[in-house]
Amino acid sequence: MKRFADLFAELDATTATSAKVTALQRYLGTVDDADAAWAVYFLSGGKPRQLIKTAQLRALAEEASGLPAWLFDASYQTVGDLAETIALVLPVPDSADGLAVSLTQWMEQRLLPLRGQGDEVVAVALRAWWRELDATGRFLLVKLVGGGFRVGVSKLLVQRAIAQHAGLDAKQIAARMMGFTDSKRLPTAATYRSLIEPAEALGAAHEGRDPSQPYPFFLASPLGAEPSDDLLAMEVASAGTAQAMQARLGPASDWLAEWKFDGIRGQIVKRAGQVWVWSRGEELMSERFPELQALAQRWPDGTVVDGEILVWNDGDGRSALPGCERPGLPAPFALLQQRIGRKTLSAKVLADAPVSFMAYDLLEASAQDLRAQPQTERRARLETLAQELNAVAGPRLWLSPSLVGRDWASLAEQRSKARELGVEGLMLKHRHGSYGTGRQKRWAGPAAATDGAVLSWWKWKIDPLNIDGVLIYAQAGHGRRASVYTDYTFAVWNRSPVNAAEAQAVVDAIARREPAVPGALQLVAFTKAYSGLTDEEFKAVDAVIRQHTLEKFGPVRSVRPTLVFELAFEGIARSTRHKSGVALRFPRMQRIRYDKPLHEASTLAELEALLAPRTHTS
Repeated sequence: MKRFADLFAELDATTATSAKVTALQRYLGTVDDADAAWAVYFLSGGKPRQLIKTAQLRALAEEASGLPAWLFDASYQTVGDLAETIALVLPVPDSADGLAVSLTQWMEQRLLPLRGQGDEVVAVALRAWWRELDATGRFLLVKLVGGGFRVGVSKLLVQRAIAQHAGLDAKQIAARMMGFTDSKRLPTAATYRSLIEPAEALGAAHEGRDPSQPYPFFLASPLGAEPSDDLLAMEVASAGTAQAMQARLGPASDWLAEWKFDGIRGQIVKRAGQVWVWSRGEELMSERFPELQALAQRWPDGTVVDGEILVWNDGDGRSALPGCERPGLPAPFALLQQRIGRKTLSAKVLADAPVSFMAYDLLEASAQDLRAQPQTERRARLETLAQELNAVAGPRLWLSPSLVGRDWASLAEQRSKARELGVEGLMLKHRHGSYGTGRQKRWAGPAAATDGAVLSWWKWKIDPLNIDGVLIYAQAGHGRRASVYTDYTFAVWNRSPVNAAEAQAVVDAIARREPAVPGALQLVAFTKAYSGLTDEEFKAVDAVIRQHTLEKFGPVRSVRPTLVFELAFEGIARSTRHKSGVALRFPRMQRIRYDKPLHEASTLAELEALLAPRTHTS
């Protein structure tokens, strides 16, 4: 494992992309195919299964280090990473023999056999292995047994390194790597060789790919969502006006517009008489969605469709998504999330959250790769497929509706109704564009629009929802932010304060550690957020937190209510699991409201007013 440990240290020590690629190439050139397979698996996002609970891991580390719990906790708060903390506090090893064991041997002869073993068996093995590894080796081992392996390289960077090592095109590597990190398929020397061998050596159609293998997903770029994206001119980000859209994207008639659904992006693959359902995260999800397996069993072999997995609310048949043949509306994501987390699908679960597939692209037909064809041709073939399938009794193949817009103003008007319809905005796809790989970095402008060119897909999302919350708890971040309090809990008033004095009385009671009086004015926690501020803003808030800390609970500090923040989020749903009764989707900090006094922060009623009438309970 020494070579992998050295590679990890080298990748962690640099931010230069070229240096990371060079390090990866060097590693791939010096290890055997089996070790390379495991390294590529982990570096590309493959998740090792957790062998030991975090609490037990901490207890073992405290015992082995001889540190009292309070000192171990203090060390952890300072370091900010549990694996690094354990690696630093353990005693000097008896030897470094464990580093001589290859990565493959570590995984296949040591770690994998521990699956399903009792806690004590795992504990005995860990104690022994810690004594034969140096700090870097221990760090990696804890990451592997804890199920939280991460390193600062992207999958695209790994693909680039493999491509340069093998002398192949990076897009070719990306296609071959689809499904490589699926947890149900462990990496082997053979699977690694299938990544790097030339096409002629692989032979059969699809370069010898496994029939279940999907295509790399083509990802949409945010339309002016973040200034740092540098994707479109700032006037689109600030206004999204028809004039700005026309100037940057050309005529609206050049683009196909669809609703942007709030579900799980997926590909359904039908080959060799079998059906596979893949998520965008390259997770095989066939068993979780039997409805989709039944749907695709009717498809001809050699068919791959890209689309959105949704829970659909057929309702009373009167409401419908504009342009959509199917009656009803998409249900909130929270309902779909309940299906994702279920290991056993009971009849009740299937009835309460029936899953549908909204198709929007045909990537393969009759075993022919269609991705190089223009968007309009792929869409036409998808519509033909749906007509043929739906003419016969059985589960219908529903298509994402194409929206008609005379110009950008009319599309903007349709976009403005997205939230009430349960969708996130619009998707824009150029009529001439082929189906690319990953996310396109830049838009070359209307002049680049020729048949077969890889042209960006854009997600033109509705503006986020906003609320003003009060900071009441804080926790230190991780990694480079381990010494700064960056993870915050926010609260709103249970009702509007009568005036500033009433709000101040609540703050004073909190400072005296007095419990809230039932029915009286109080602050109710409703969400956590840890992103959205600059480093300088985090440092400023950190100083306030340290100055106004009331109590410490391990890594968490309760804070005297002092600051109001404007929070942005994508959606809200009722939740029986939260004290506030609501759960937010993708909350982040928009800005610090130094201008807003505490008594003017938002109320629970204002939060609930943002709930859509059709919201389900999560």
